Order: sequence, then C-alpha cells, then structure tokens
Amino acid sequence: MSAGQMAHGGKAPYYYVPHDSVHPIRASISMLATLVGAALWVNSYAVGPWLCFAGILCLFIVLYGWFGDAIRESENGINSQRVDVSYRWSMTWFIFSEVMFFSAFFGSLWYTREVTTPWLSNLDHQTLLWPSFAGTWPNLGPAGTIAPFETVGPFWLPTINTALLLSSGVTLTIAHHALRAAHRNKAIFWLALTVILGFTFVGCQAYEYHHAYTELNLRFTSGAYGALFYMLTGFHGFHVILGATMLTVILLRMVRGHFTADHHFGFEGAAWYWHFVDVVWLGLYLFVYWF
Repeated sequence: MSAGQMAHGGKAPYYYVPHDSVHPIRASISMLATLVGAALWVNSYAVGPWLCFAGILCLFIVLYGWFGDAIRESENGINSQRVDVSYRWSMTWFIFSEVMFFSAFFGSLWYTREVTTPWLSNLDHQTLLWPSFAGTWPNLGPAGTIAPFETVGPFWLPTINTALLLSSGVTLTIAHHALRAAHRNKAIFWLALTVILGFTFVGCQAYEYHHAYTELNLRFTSGAYGALFYMLTGFHGFHVILGATMLTVILLRMVRGHFTADHHFGFEGAAWYWHFVDVVWLGLYLFVYWF
C-alpha cells in the first residue's frame, strides 16, 4: 500500500475491497455439517452428535480466522471512512433484525394472553371444543392435560438480574467515554467490570432455570406459558452470552493496544448490541415476570 493510500491519519481514502476469500465457503460447509448432524441426531443416528459438534467446532475456527482478517485490516489502516460507514449500517440492520426476532415472541405472548385465551373460554368454544376451559393466564390447558406448575415471579432473582444488566449498561458507557478521552486503563477496567456483570447474569439465569425446573415443575411442555417463558428468556440468555463474548474479545483487543479515541467502531458495535440486550430484558422483566 502506497503512502498516498495511507493518508488521512492512517486510513485509506478509498473503499477497500479485500481479496477473494475462502472463509464464506468454509463457513457454509461448517453450517451444513452442523444442520445435517442435528437432523441425524434427532433421528437417533449415532453419527449425528459427532457431525453436529464437528460442524460447530469448524465454524468457530472459520469465524476466528475471518474475524482475525477483519481486525488486521482495521488495525493496518486499510479501512476508509466509507468502509466504516458500511460497518455501521451493517450493525444497524443486524440489530433491527434482532428487534423483529424478539418482536415476534413478544407478539406471541400478547396474542396468547389477550386474544386466544379469552376467545377459547367463551361459552361457544367451551361447548364445541373444551368444556370447562378456564380463560385465565397461565392455565393448565384443556381438561387438565398439563402437569401443575408454578410461575416465576419477579422477586428476587429476576430483579437482581435486572440490576446487573442495567449496571452493566452504565459501566459500558463509562468505558466508552474513557476510550473516547484516550484513558485506556480506565476503559479497560470498566469494560472488564461490564463483562463480569454480564456473565454473572448468565450464572443467575442458569440457577433460575434449575429452580424453575426442579422446584416449580415449570417445563418447556408446561403449556403456552412454559413454552413462551423458556423461548423468550432462553433466547435472551443466548444473546447475553453472545454479547458478553463480543465484549470479552473487545477487552482483549484493548489490552493489546487496539482502538484509538477516534477509531473504535469494534467497541461501539459491541456496545450497541449490549444496550439492545438491556432493552429487551426490560421488556421481559415487565411482561414475563410482572404482568
């Protein structure tokens, strides 16, 4: 790369197009192996679990190399302002897709509680479909086909988890402001605290699941309530793990000296995602645990 290409503070003034890459085809093959393995697994083929886990392992290896290439491009000053804008729009649309994903589950919760349950409890449907069906939420289904269970209330673990996530949003914002002020050590400290809070949330949720499953008899098969509870909180927990992992990678990069006060979209993108996870949890806390 010529000196002219590295103008403007180490950033290339053009739109960088990388060379042909083997990463996409390798990722596709890995995901295909994962899905085929999962299909064989659920159909009781012995090779299924091995193929599924091998596909997941290969996918992580591919992503490690792929992300490594992107990081080297950024740190070598290859990415121009146009590339930076592309990254920002890509992350924006990705988070928008996640908003739609969770909106579908929140919509299912609302429709089941406010439309379907009262609809099935009116006199006509009790006569034609399920006599003596109680239109309460949650319920044990028609004719008591679901084993009795208890619901999960907001106290105390969900409330503690809410405090953990909200606190992590504050610590992450402090880390961001410290990075923008070129206070690297301060940014590292607050980002490390954010990661600790995030994984503490995951640990608390795992304990909550164990309590719900063993003591409240709340299972995925516990009617609409059980299914929606585990789908909403489970997918959110997966996103917390993903977000905390992203922030861990960002933390390691900061320790290695990556990012500057005016060039740190990797940090910002992960921060956007984490704040999105915080907002989703507030919705869960209100509509799953309280109402």
